[in-house]
Amino acid sequence: MLHQLTLAEVARGLADKQFSAQELATALLARIQQLDPQLNSFITVTEESALAQAKAADERRAKGETGALLGAPIAHKDLFCTQGVRTSCGSKILDAFVSPYDATVVERLADAGTVSLGKLNMDEFAMGSANESSHYGPVKNPWDTSRVPGGSSGGSAAAVAARLIPAATGTDTGGSIRQPAALTNLTGIKPTYGRVSRWGMIAYASSLDQGGPLARTAEDCALMLGAMAGFDPKDSTCVDQPVDDYLAALAKPLTGLRIGLPKEYFGAGLDSRIADAVLKVVEQLKQLGAVVKEISLPNMQHAIPAYYVIAPAEASSNLSRFDGVRYGYRCEDPQNLEDLYKRSRAEGFGAEVKNRIMVGTYALSAGYYDAYYLKAQKIRRLIKNDFTSAFAEVDVILGPTTPNPAWKRGEKNNDPVAQYLEDIYTITANLAGIPGLSMPAGFVDGLPVGVQLLAPYFQEGRLLNVAHQYQLVTDWHKQAPAGF
Repeated sequence: MLHQLTLAEVARGLADKQFSAQELATALLARIQQLDPQLNSFITVTEESALAQAKAADERRAKGETGALLGAPIAHKDLFCTQGVRTSCGSKILDAFVSPYDATVVERLADAGTVSLGKLNMDEFAMGSANESSHYGPVKNPWDTSRVPGGSSGGSAAAVAARLIPAATGTDTGGSIRQPAALTNLTGIKPTYGRVSRWGMIAYASSLDQGGPLARTAEDCALMLGAMAGFDPKDSTCVDQPVDDYLAALAKPLTGLRIGLPKEYFGAGLDSRIADAVLKVVEQLKQLGAVVKEISLPNMQHAIPAYYVIAPAEASSNLSRFDGVRYGYRCEDPQNLEDLYKRSRAEGFGAEVKNRIMVGTYALSAGYYDAYYLKAQKIRRLIKNDFTSAFAEVDVILGPTTPNPAWKRGEKNNDPVAQYLEDIYTITANLAGIPGLSMPAGFVDGLPVGVQLLAPYFQEGRLLNVAHQYQLVTDWHKQAPAGF
């Protein structure tokens, strides 16, 4: 039953020589082969290199080397460049792209001794809330395979929730770690913008994207984030600030912790059963010594429109490099250079990506820049100011991660606004650049519900601490989907 172990339990088991990294990798690779066809969570399984990495980890341990992640199996969202492995970003345009180098996150986790079992499915170029836009087909939620796992890190979430791997990397541009974590009963953290290097992470919206871990517990996320975080001179947006000891932060009692409940979170659009679950979490945290007060985030109502101007504008700029000339998909028999550009992009990108490129290009065009993009950036500043004011009064902000549980695949495909509104509670953290965490908080009709915690800049340790203390007295995070 090696697949049932959390990442922390794997670390302890490897240290105590209860099993080897090779035994663990072999067991999980067999499980992926058996169960992943039901979920479609992996794009590429790297069996040969995984077994080689596991063997190397065992040899390092035999020589006396320690390290919590040495020999621990993980997998990467398929937008982290991985040397010698296809890095597709869930898109036809990069289907044949094999990265010549490792992303900093991949490199750091490899240095820590992790064993990568492969690359995980995702919404194309990380654009989506449901993991339905991938060139490789939709990912299914292990709690109910007729439903979505959330996006864009849905492959990461589904694989961890189904016990195919104990932890995975993800990225979060508007909630793409926290939302799938909520819909699949996981813990996921989006660090402060600049805390984790974006070098080698294929960009969607450069001022919003941030890498982070998905796992079953806050302790597991602390282990992963400790290895991922830190300054990287190759990324100009990476902040040169020491990395906290996230594991040490877990044990701190919650006595006197000030929790803010934004009144805007509990209005129309929130499933009342999710609201009840959130309030039960609040009561539990009060019993652990926390103090709760109502706060206001008045500009939250503008977050969705601001985000869906800024993110597509940046995507339009970032995705202009995919032109059929340098790398990636190229159309057959182009008539001239213009035909090469047009057909390579038209044939290589999917519908959702094309929509966002069009919206972004329009928002940046002459005559509309001031009306849309500039105004959206001003709203972004107001949202950041709201958080600054709130954190003068409270230590963390708590609320629902998503307004609804996982929906049926295809249910919102013809209503993009309904799908965008599923990110209403998560988007503000990306616009402001603050850290956010989602943790399991119960079930509605057998489907998982998540609660979100937000904290001031570089206070990831505080978020992990609150989640860990909550998980010590509850067992929501221990529930597994039937059949997995």
